[in-house]
Amino acid sequence: MAASHAPASVAAATDGVIEENVMAILDSSGIKDSRDLHDDRAAFLEAVRSTCLASDNPSVPSWRMYDGVFQILQNSSSLELAVASFHLLTELGKQYPRTYVADSGGHQSLVVVKESWVPFLFGNGAVSSEIGGNVRSSDHLFDPSRFSLLIEAIVEPTNGTDDNNGIKAIENMMLFQYLVNTLEADFVPRQIATKESLDWVIFRESLLSMLLGSRKLVFKSFVKNCMCILLNQYYHEAKDDYEDIIPSERETESTSYHNFSLNYLSFELKKTLISLRKLFVMVMKLDLTRKEADTLGLTSRADRFRNSIMDIILDELTYNSSYLSPFLLAFVERKWKLEIILQYFSKYCGKGAVRTRRSDNSQEDLKLENVLNFFVTATSAKAIVRKMSAEIAQLLLTHAYQACLSAEDANSNSADTPEKVGATLQEISSNFIAAFQNIRKVSPDIQISPFEKEALFTAATLVRKLKSKER
Repeated sequence: MAASHAPASVAAATDGVIEENVMAILDSSGIKDSRDLHDDRAAFLEAVRSTCLASDNPSVPSWRMYDGVFQILQNSSSLELAVASFHLLTELGKQYPRTYVADSGGHQSLVVVKESWVPFLFGNGAVSSEIGGNVRSSDHLFDPSRFSLLIEAIVEPTNGTDDNNGIKAIENMMLFQYLVNTLEADFVPRQIATKESLDWVIFRESLLSMLLGSRKLVFKSFVKNCMCILLNQYYHEAKDDYEDIIPSERETESTSYHNFSLNYLSFELKKTLISLRKLFVMVMKLDLTRKEADTLGLTSRADRFRNSIMDIILDELTYNSSYLSPFLLAFVERKWKLEIILQYFSKYCGKGAVRTRRSDNSQEDLKLENVLNFFVTATSAKAIVRKMSAEIAQLLLTHAYQACLSAEDANSNSADTPEKVGATLQEISSNFIAAFQNIRKVSPDIQISPFEKEALFTAATLVRKLKSKER
């Protein structure tokens, strides 16, 4: 939890000194030299760190402090300032959490410090300061529309030649990472607090739910843009796009610094992809919780309807089959990758009984064992291949088998994926090989990729080893 506070008079005096020239520090419209402006902002960041984190008696950062650091991240014009402001915001969030769980009578209860600063803006576009309740400008905060625009900016980086374009690309990626971290820091405690019993209101009031439920965010377009970022990872388009947009900060900068900037941008891109996958998983968990709440009759008209992220992803992968391979390679989260594959198959292999809002949850979902049974004979395999093509069937089965192997890893501490498998590893491996054999009977000329050959080799090896253990 938050660190102990300094005496009120000392804290107020220190905060006052830091805040006194915040606006002057952030204002770059005057005659101040850019080097001086850089130094002033760096000094401001260090002062906030010293007061709120490094002091023997740290004080809670004020709204103005948070605002100042956040605005520097958005308009740093310097790799040094962008990195420093990002790490400072991250550390402040950990030291002074807005949402957390606390022990209460033997169980975990949720605590939300509603007056705490957040980088998001919901509602009428104005926020009230903690000092005197004055309404302040909030142009720098992220409403749902601006969050969506940030994704678009990452998908389509500027192709100009301005010296700040490379820094702006890094700023955008760091902004996205920080915003996702903020969403996660608010979402995870809500999951912990509702482990014993589902309280949909707790999730409805999460930052993630409010963000995605806003009419200002076109959810389908948002998800499609996020998928583009994942696909770019596979096609290596990101590196090609950025190579020409990261000039030196000064014409006299050396080639080594240019290469460093390029490498750092590539590093931030990898971190952004991790944050994007994290966001996808959070939304999937939120959608699953919403589905459970619907079934139990816990939702109301206050909960705006939107398509689930899984439905949108499946539609995109169905109508753009060329996306399948790169998406499944980029989306490495085992449990949810397997869920996507199983639901993809359910579009072609038939679905179970349709559940109504008040129906029970007794109908079993499709499992990997069930999918492999669709390929148990050449005749049944032919029926599926007619609908989705042999190449797609092989690709999906291979990724599903890969997820199954990951679930069997001794280090795996999740029971979610094995429940979706439905059989022993030996049975799954044998049926996986049989499925490929029957697909080959239907499509004799089909090619098998190295990725698929490796999976088949692994399956055959496991079958031999497991059978030998039975003897």
